[in-house]
Amino acid sequence: MPTRPTAERSDVLDRLTGDARTFTYKVWATRPHVHRAAPDEVAGLLGIDDVDHLLTGTGLRTPALRLAQDGAVLAAGRYTRAATLAGAPLTGLVDARKVFDLFEAGATVVLQGLHRYWPPLDDLVRQLELALGHPCQANAYLTPPGSRGFALHSDTHDVFVVQTYGRKRWEIHEGGLQEELLDPGTCLYLPAGTPHAARTEQAASLHVTVGVNRLTWRHLVDRVLREALGGAGLDEPLPAGYLDDPGALGPALADRLAAVRDALVLLDPAAAARGQAQDFLTTRRACLRGGLSDRLALPDLTDETPLVRRPGSVCELAPNDDRLRVLLGDRELRVPARLVAVLAHVREQAELRPVDLAAWLDPQSRLVLARRLVREGLLQVRG
Repeated sequence: MPTRPTAERSDVLDRLTGDARTFTYKVWATRPHVHRAAPDEVAGLLGIDDVDHLLTGTGLRTPALRLAQDGAVLAAGRYTRAATLAGAPLTGLVDARKVFDLFEAGATVVLQGLHRYWPPLDDLVRQLELALGHPCQANAYLTPPGSRGFALHSDTHDVFVVQTYGRKRWEIHEGGLQEELLDPGTCLYLPAGTPHAARTEQAASLHVTVGVNRLTWRHLVDRVLREALGGAGLDEPLPAGYLDDPGALGPALADRLAAVRDALVLLDPAAAARGQAQDFLTTRRACLRGGLSDRLALPDLTDETPLVRRPGSVCELAPNDDRLRVLLGDRELRVPARLVAVLAHVREQAELRPVDLAAWLDPQSRLVLARRLVREGLLQVRG
């Protein structure tokens, strides 16, 4: 499934784990794992100055931020304020001064859903999602010296902890107590359900967590059954009065079980598996950074305009009778099936010009296609 023209997806797990034997594309690890790397390997994900910028210069609102101290989440009213914008009320605005005061008094600052608004973590999460095929998310935790934000707990999802500033000591309760001191560049993997807690010592700490929300076999089987059994009459109500004669349900139940059996016999597992992958590749977040400049450049697009694949973009081709479904990550584009060869070529290129499509399309048609792919976010105008 070559969704992008670089090796970036294949590198992301090594960047986080450094050990293909512990966590691979096919086998989930069942034990915590620590990977110690050079600080510059995780540099740029999120630093102290970045947190300062988010708190003081972006108009951050709850629930994108919360504070916790000694195992308890603080009431949002302690660090937010109200304001107006064009006469309309705004609530939940983060008051940076109050956040700084509470942080100084021992509260941990939690930045939630960073993959939705912080580009470096947006990029990392996109890569990880495509590498694993599972939804991911990113949060960050800034803890003052000598403090603990949360008590011992476990998460329902897998977690990669990436230390970006300072140090933090982790207690991991898995087959006994294990302690790990994380400093910048250290990555800790915690499988779902692993009890853990962490605290700082003499200095403040900043770490990023990347959560992996596993899609299970139950998820896929439930989806397949819902689709396969849609015509089996299972949503019809049981007949009124069946309590007086429960045996009367037998023949009707037998008919429906026979319909279930027939539906399962006719089920195509390969098609269901493709459907799962295609659904995943049309329900990710939109990848449109820089799209405004691209739209403004479209009127001047010519046969010689250099175009590049947008970082983080998805392009999977799914032929469907006389139409071609182009899966773009957050949506799909339906085009004539005759375009499969040209789009397969576009998908494999890191950079191209519309004239490079001359083997398949005339000048007007290739400009129309190029403009459409720029609008959809697959390509962007270089420079």
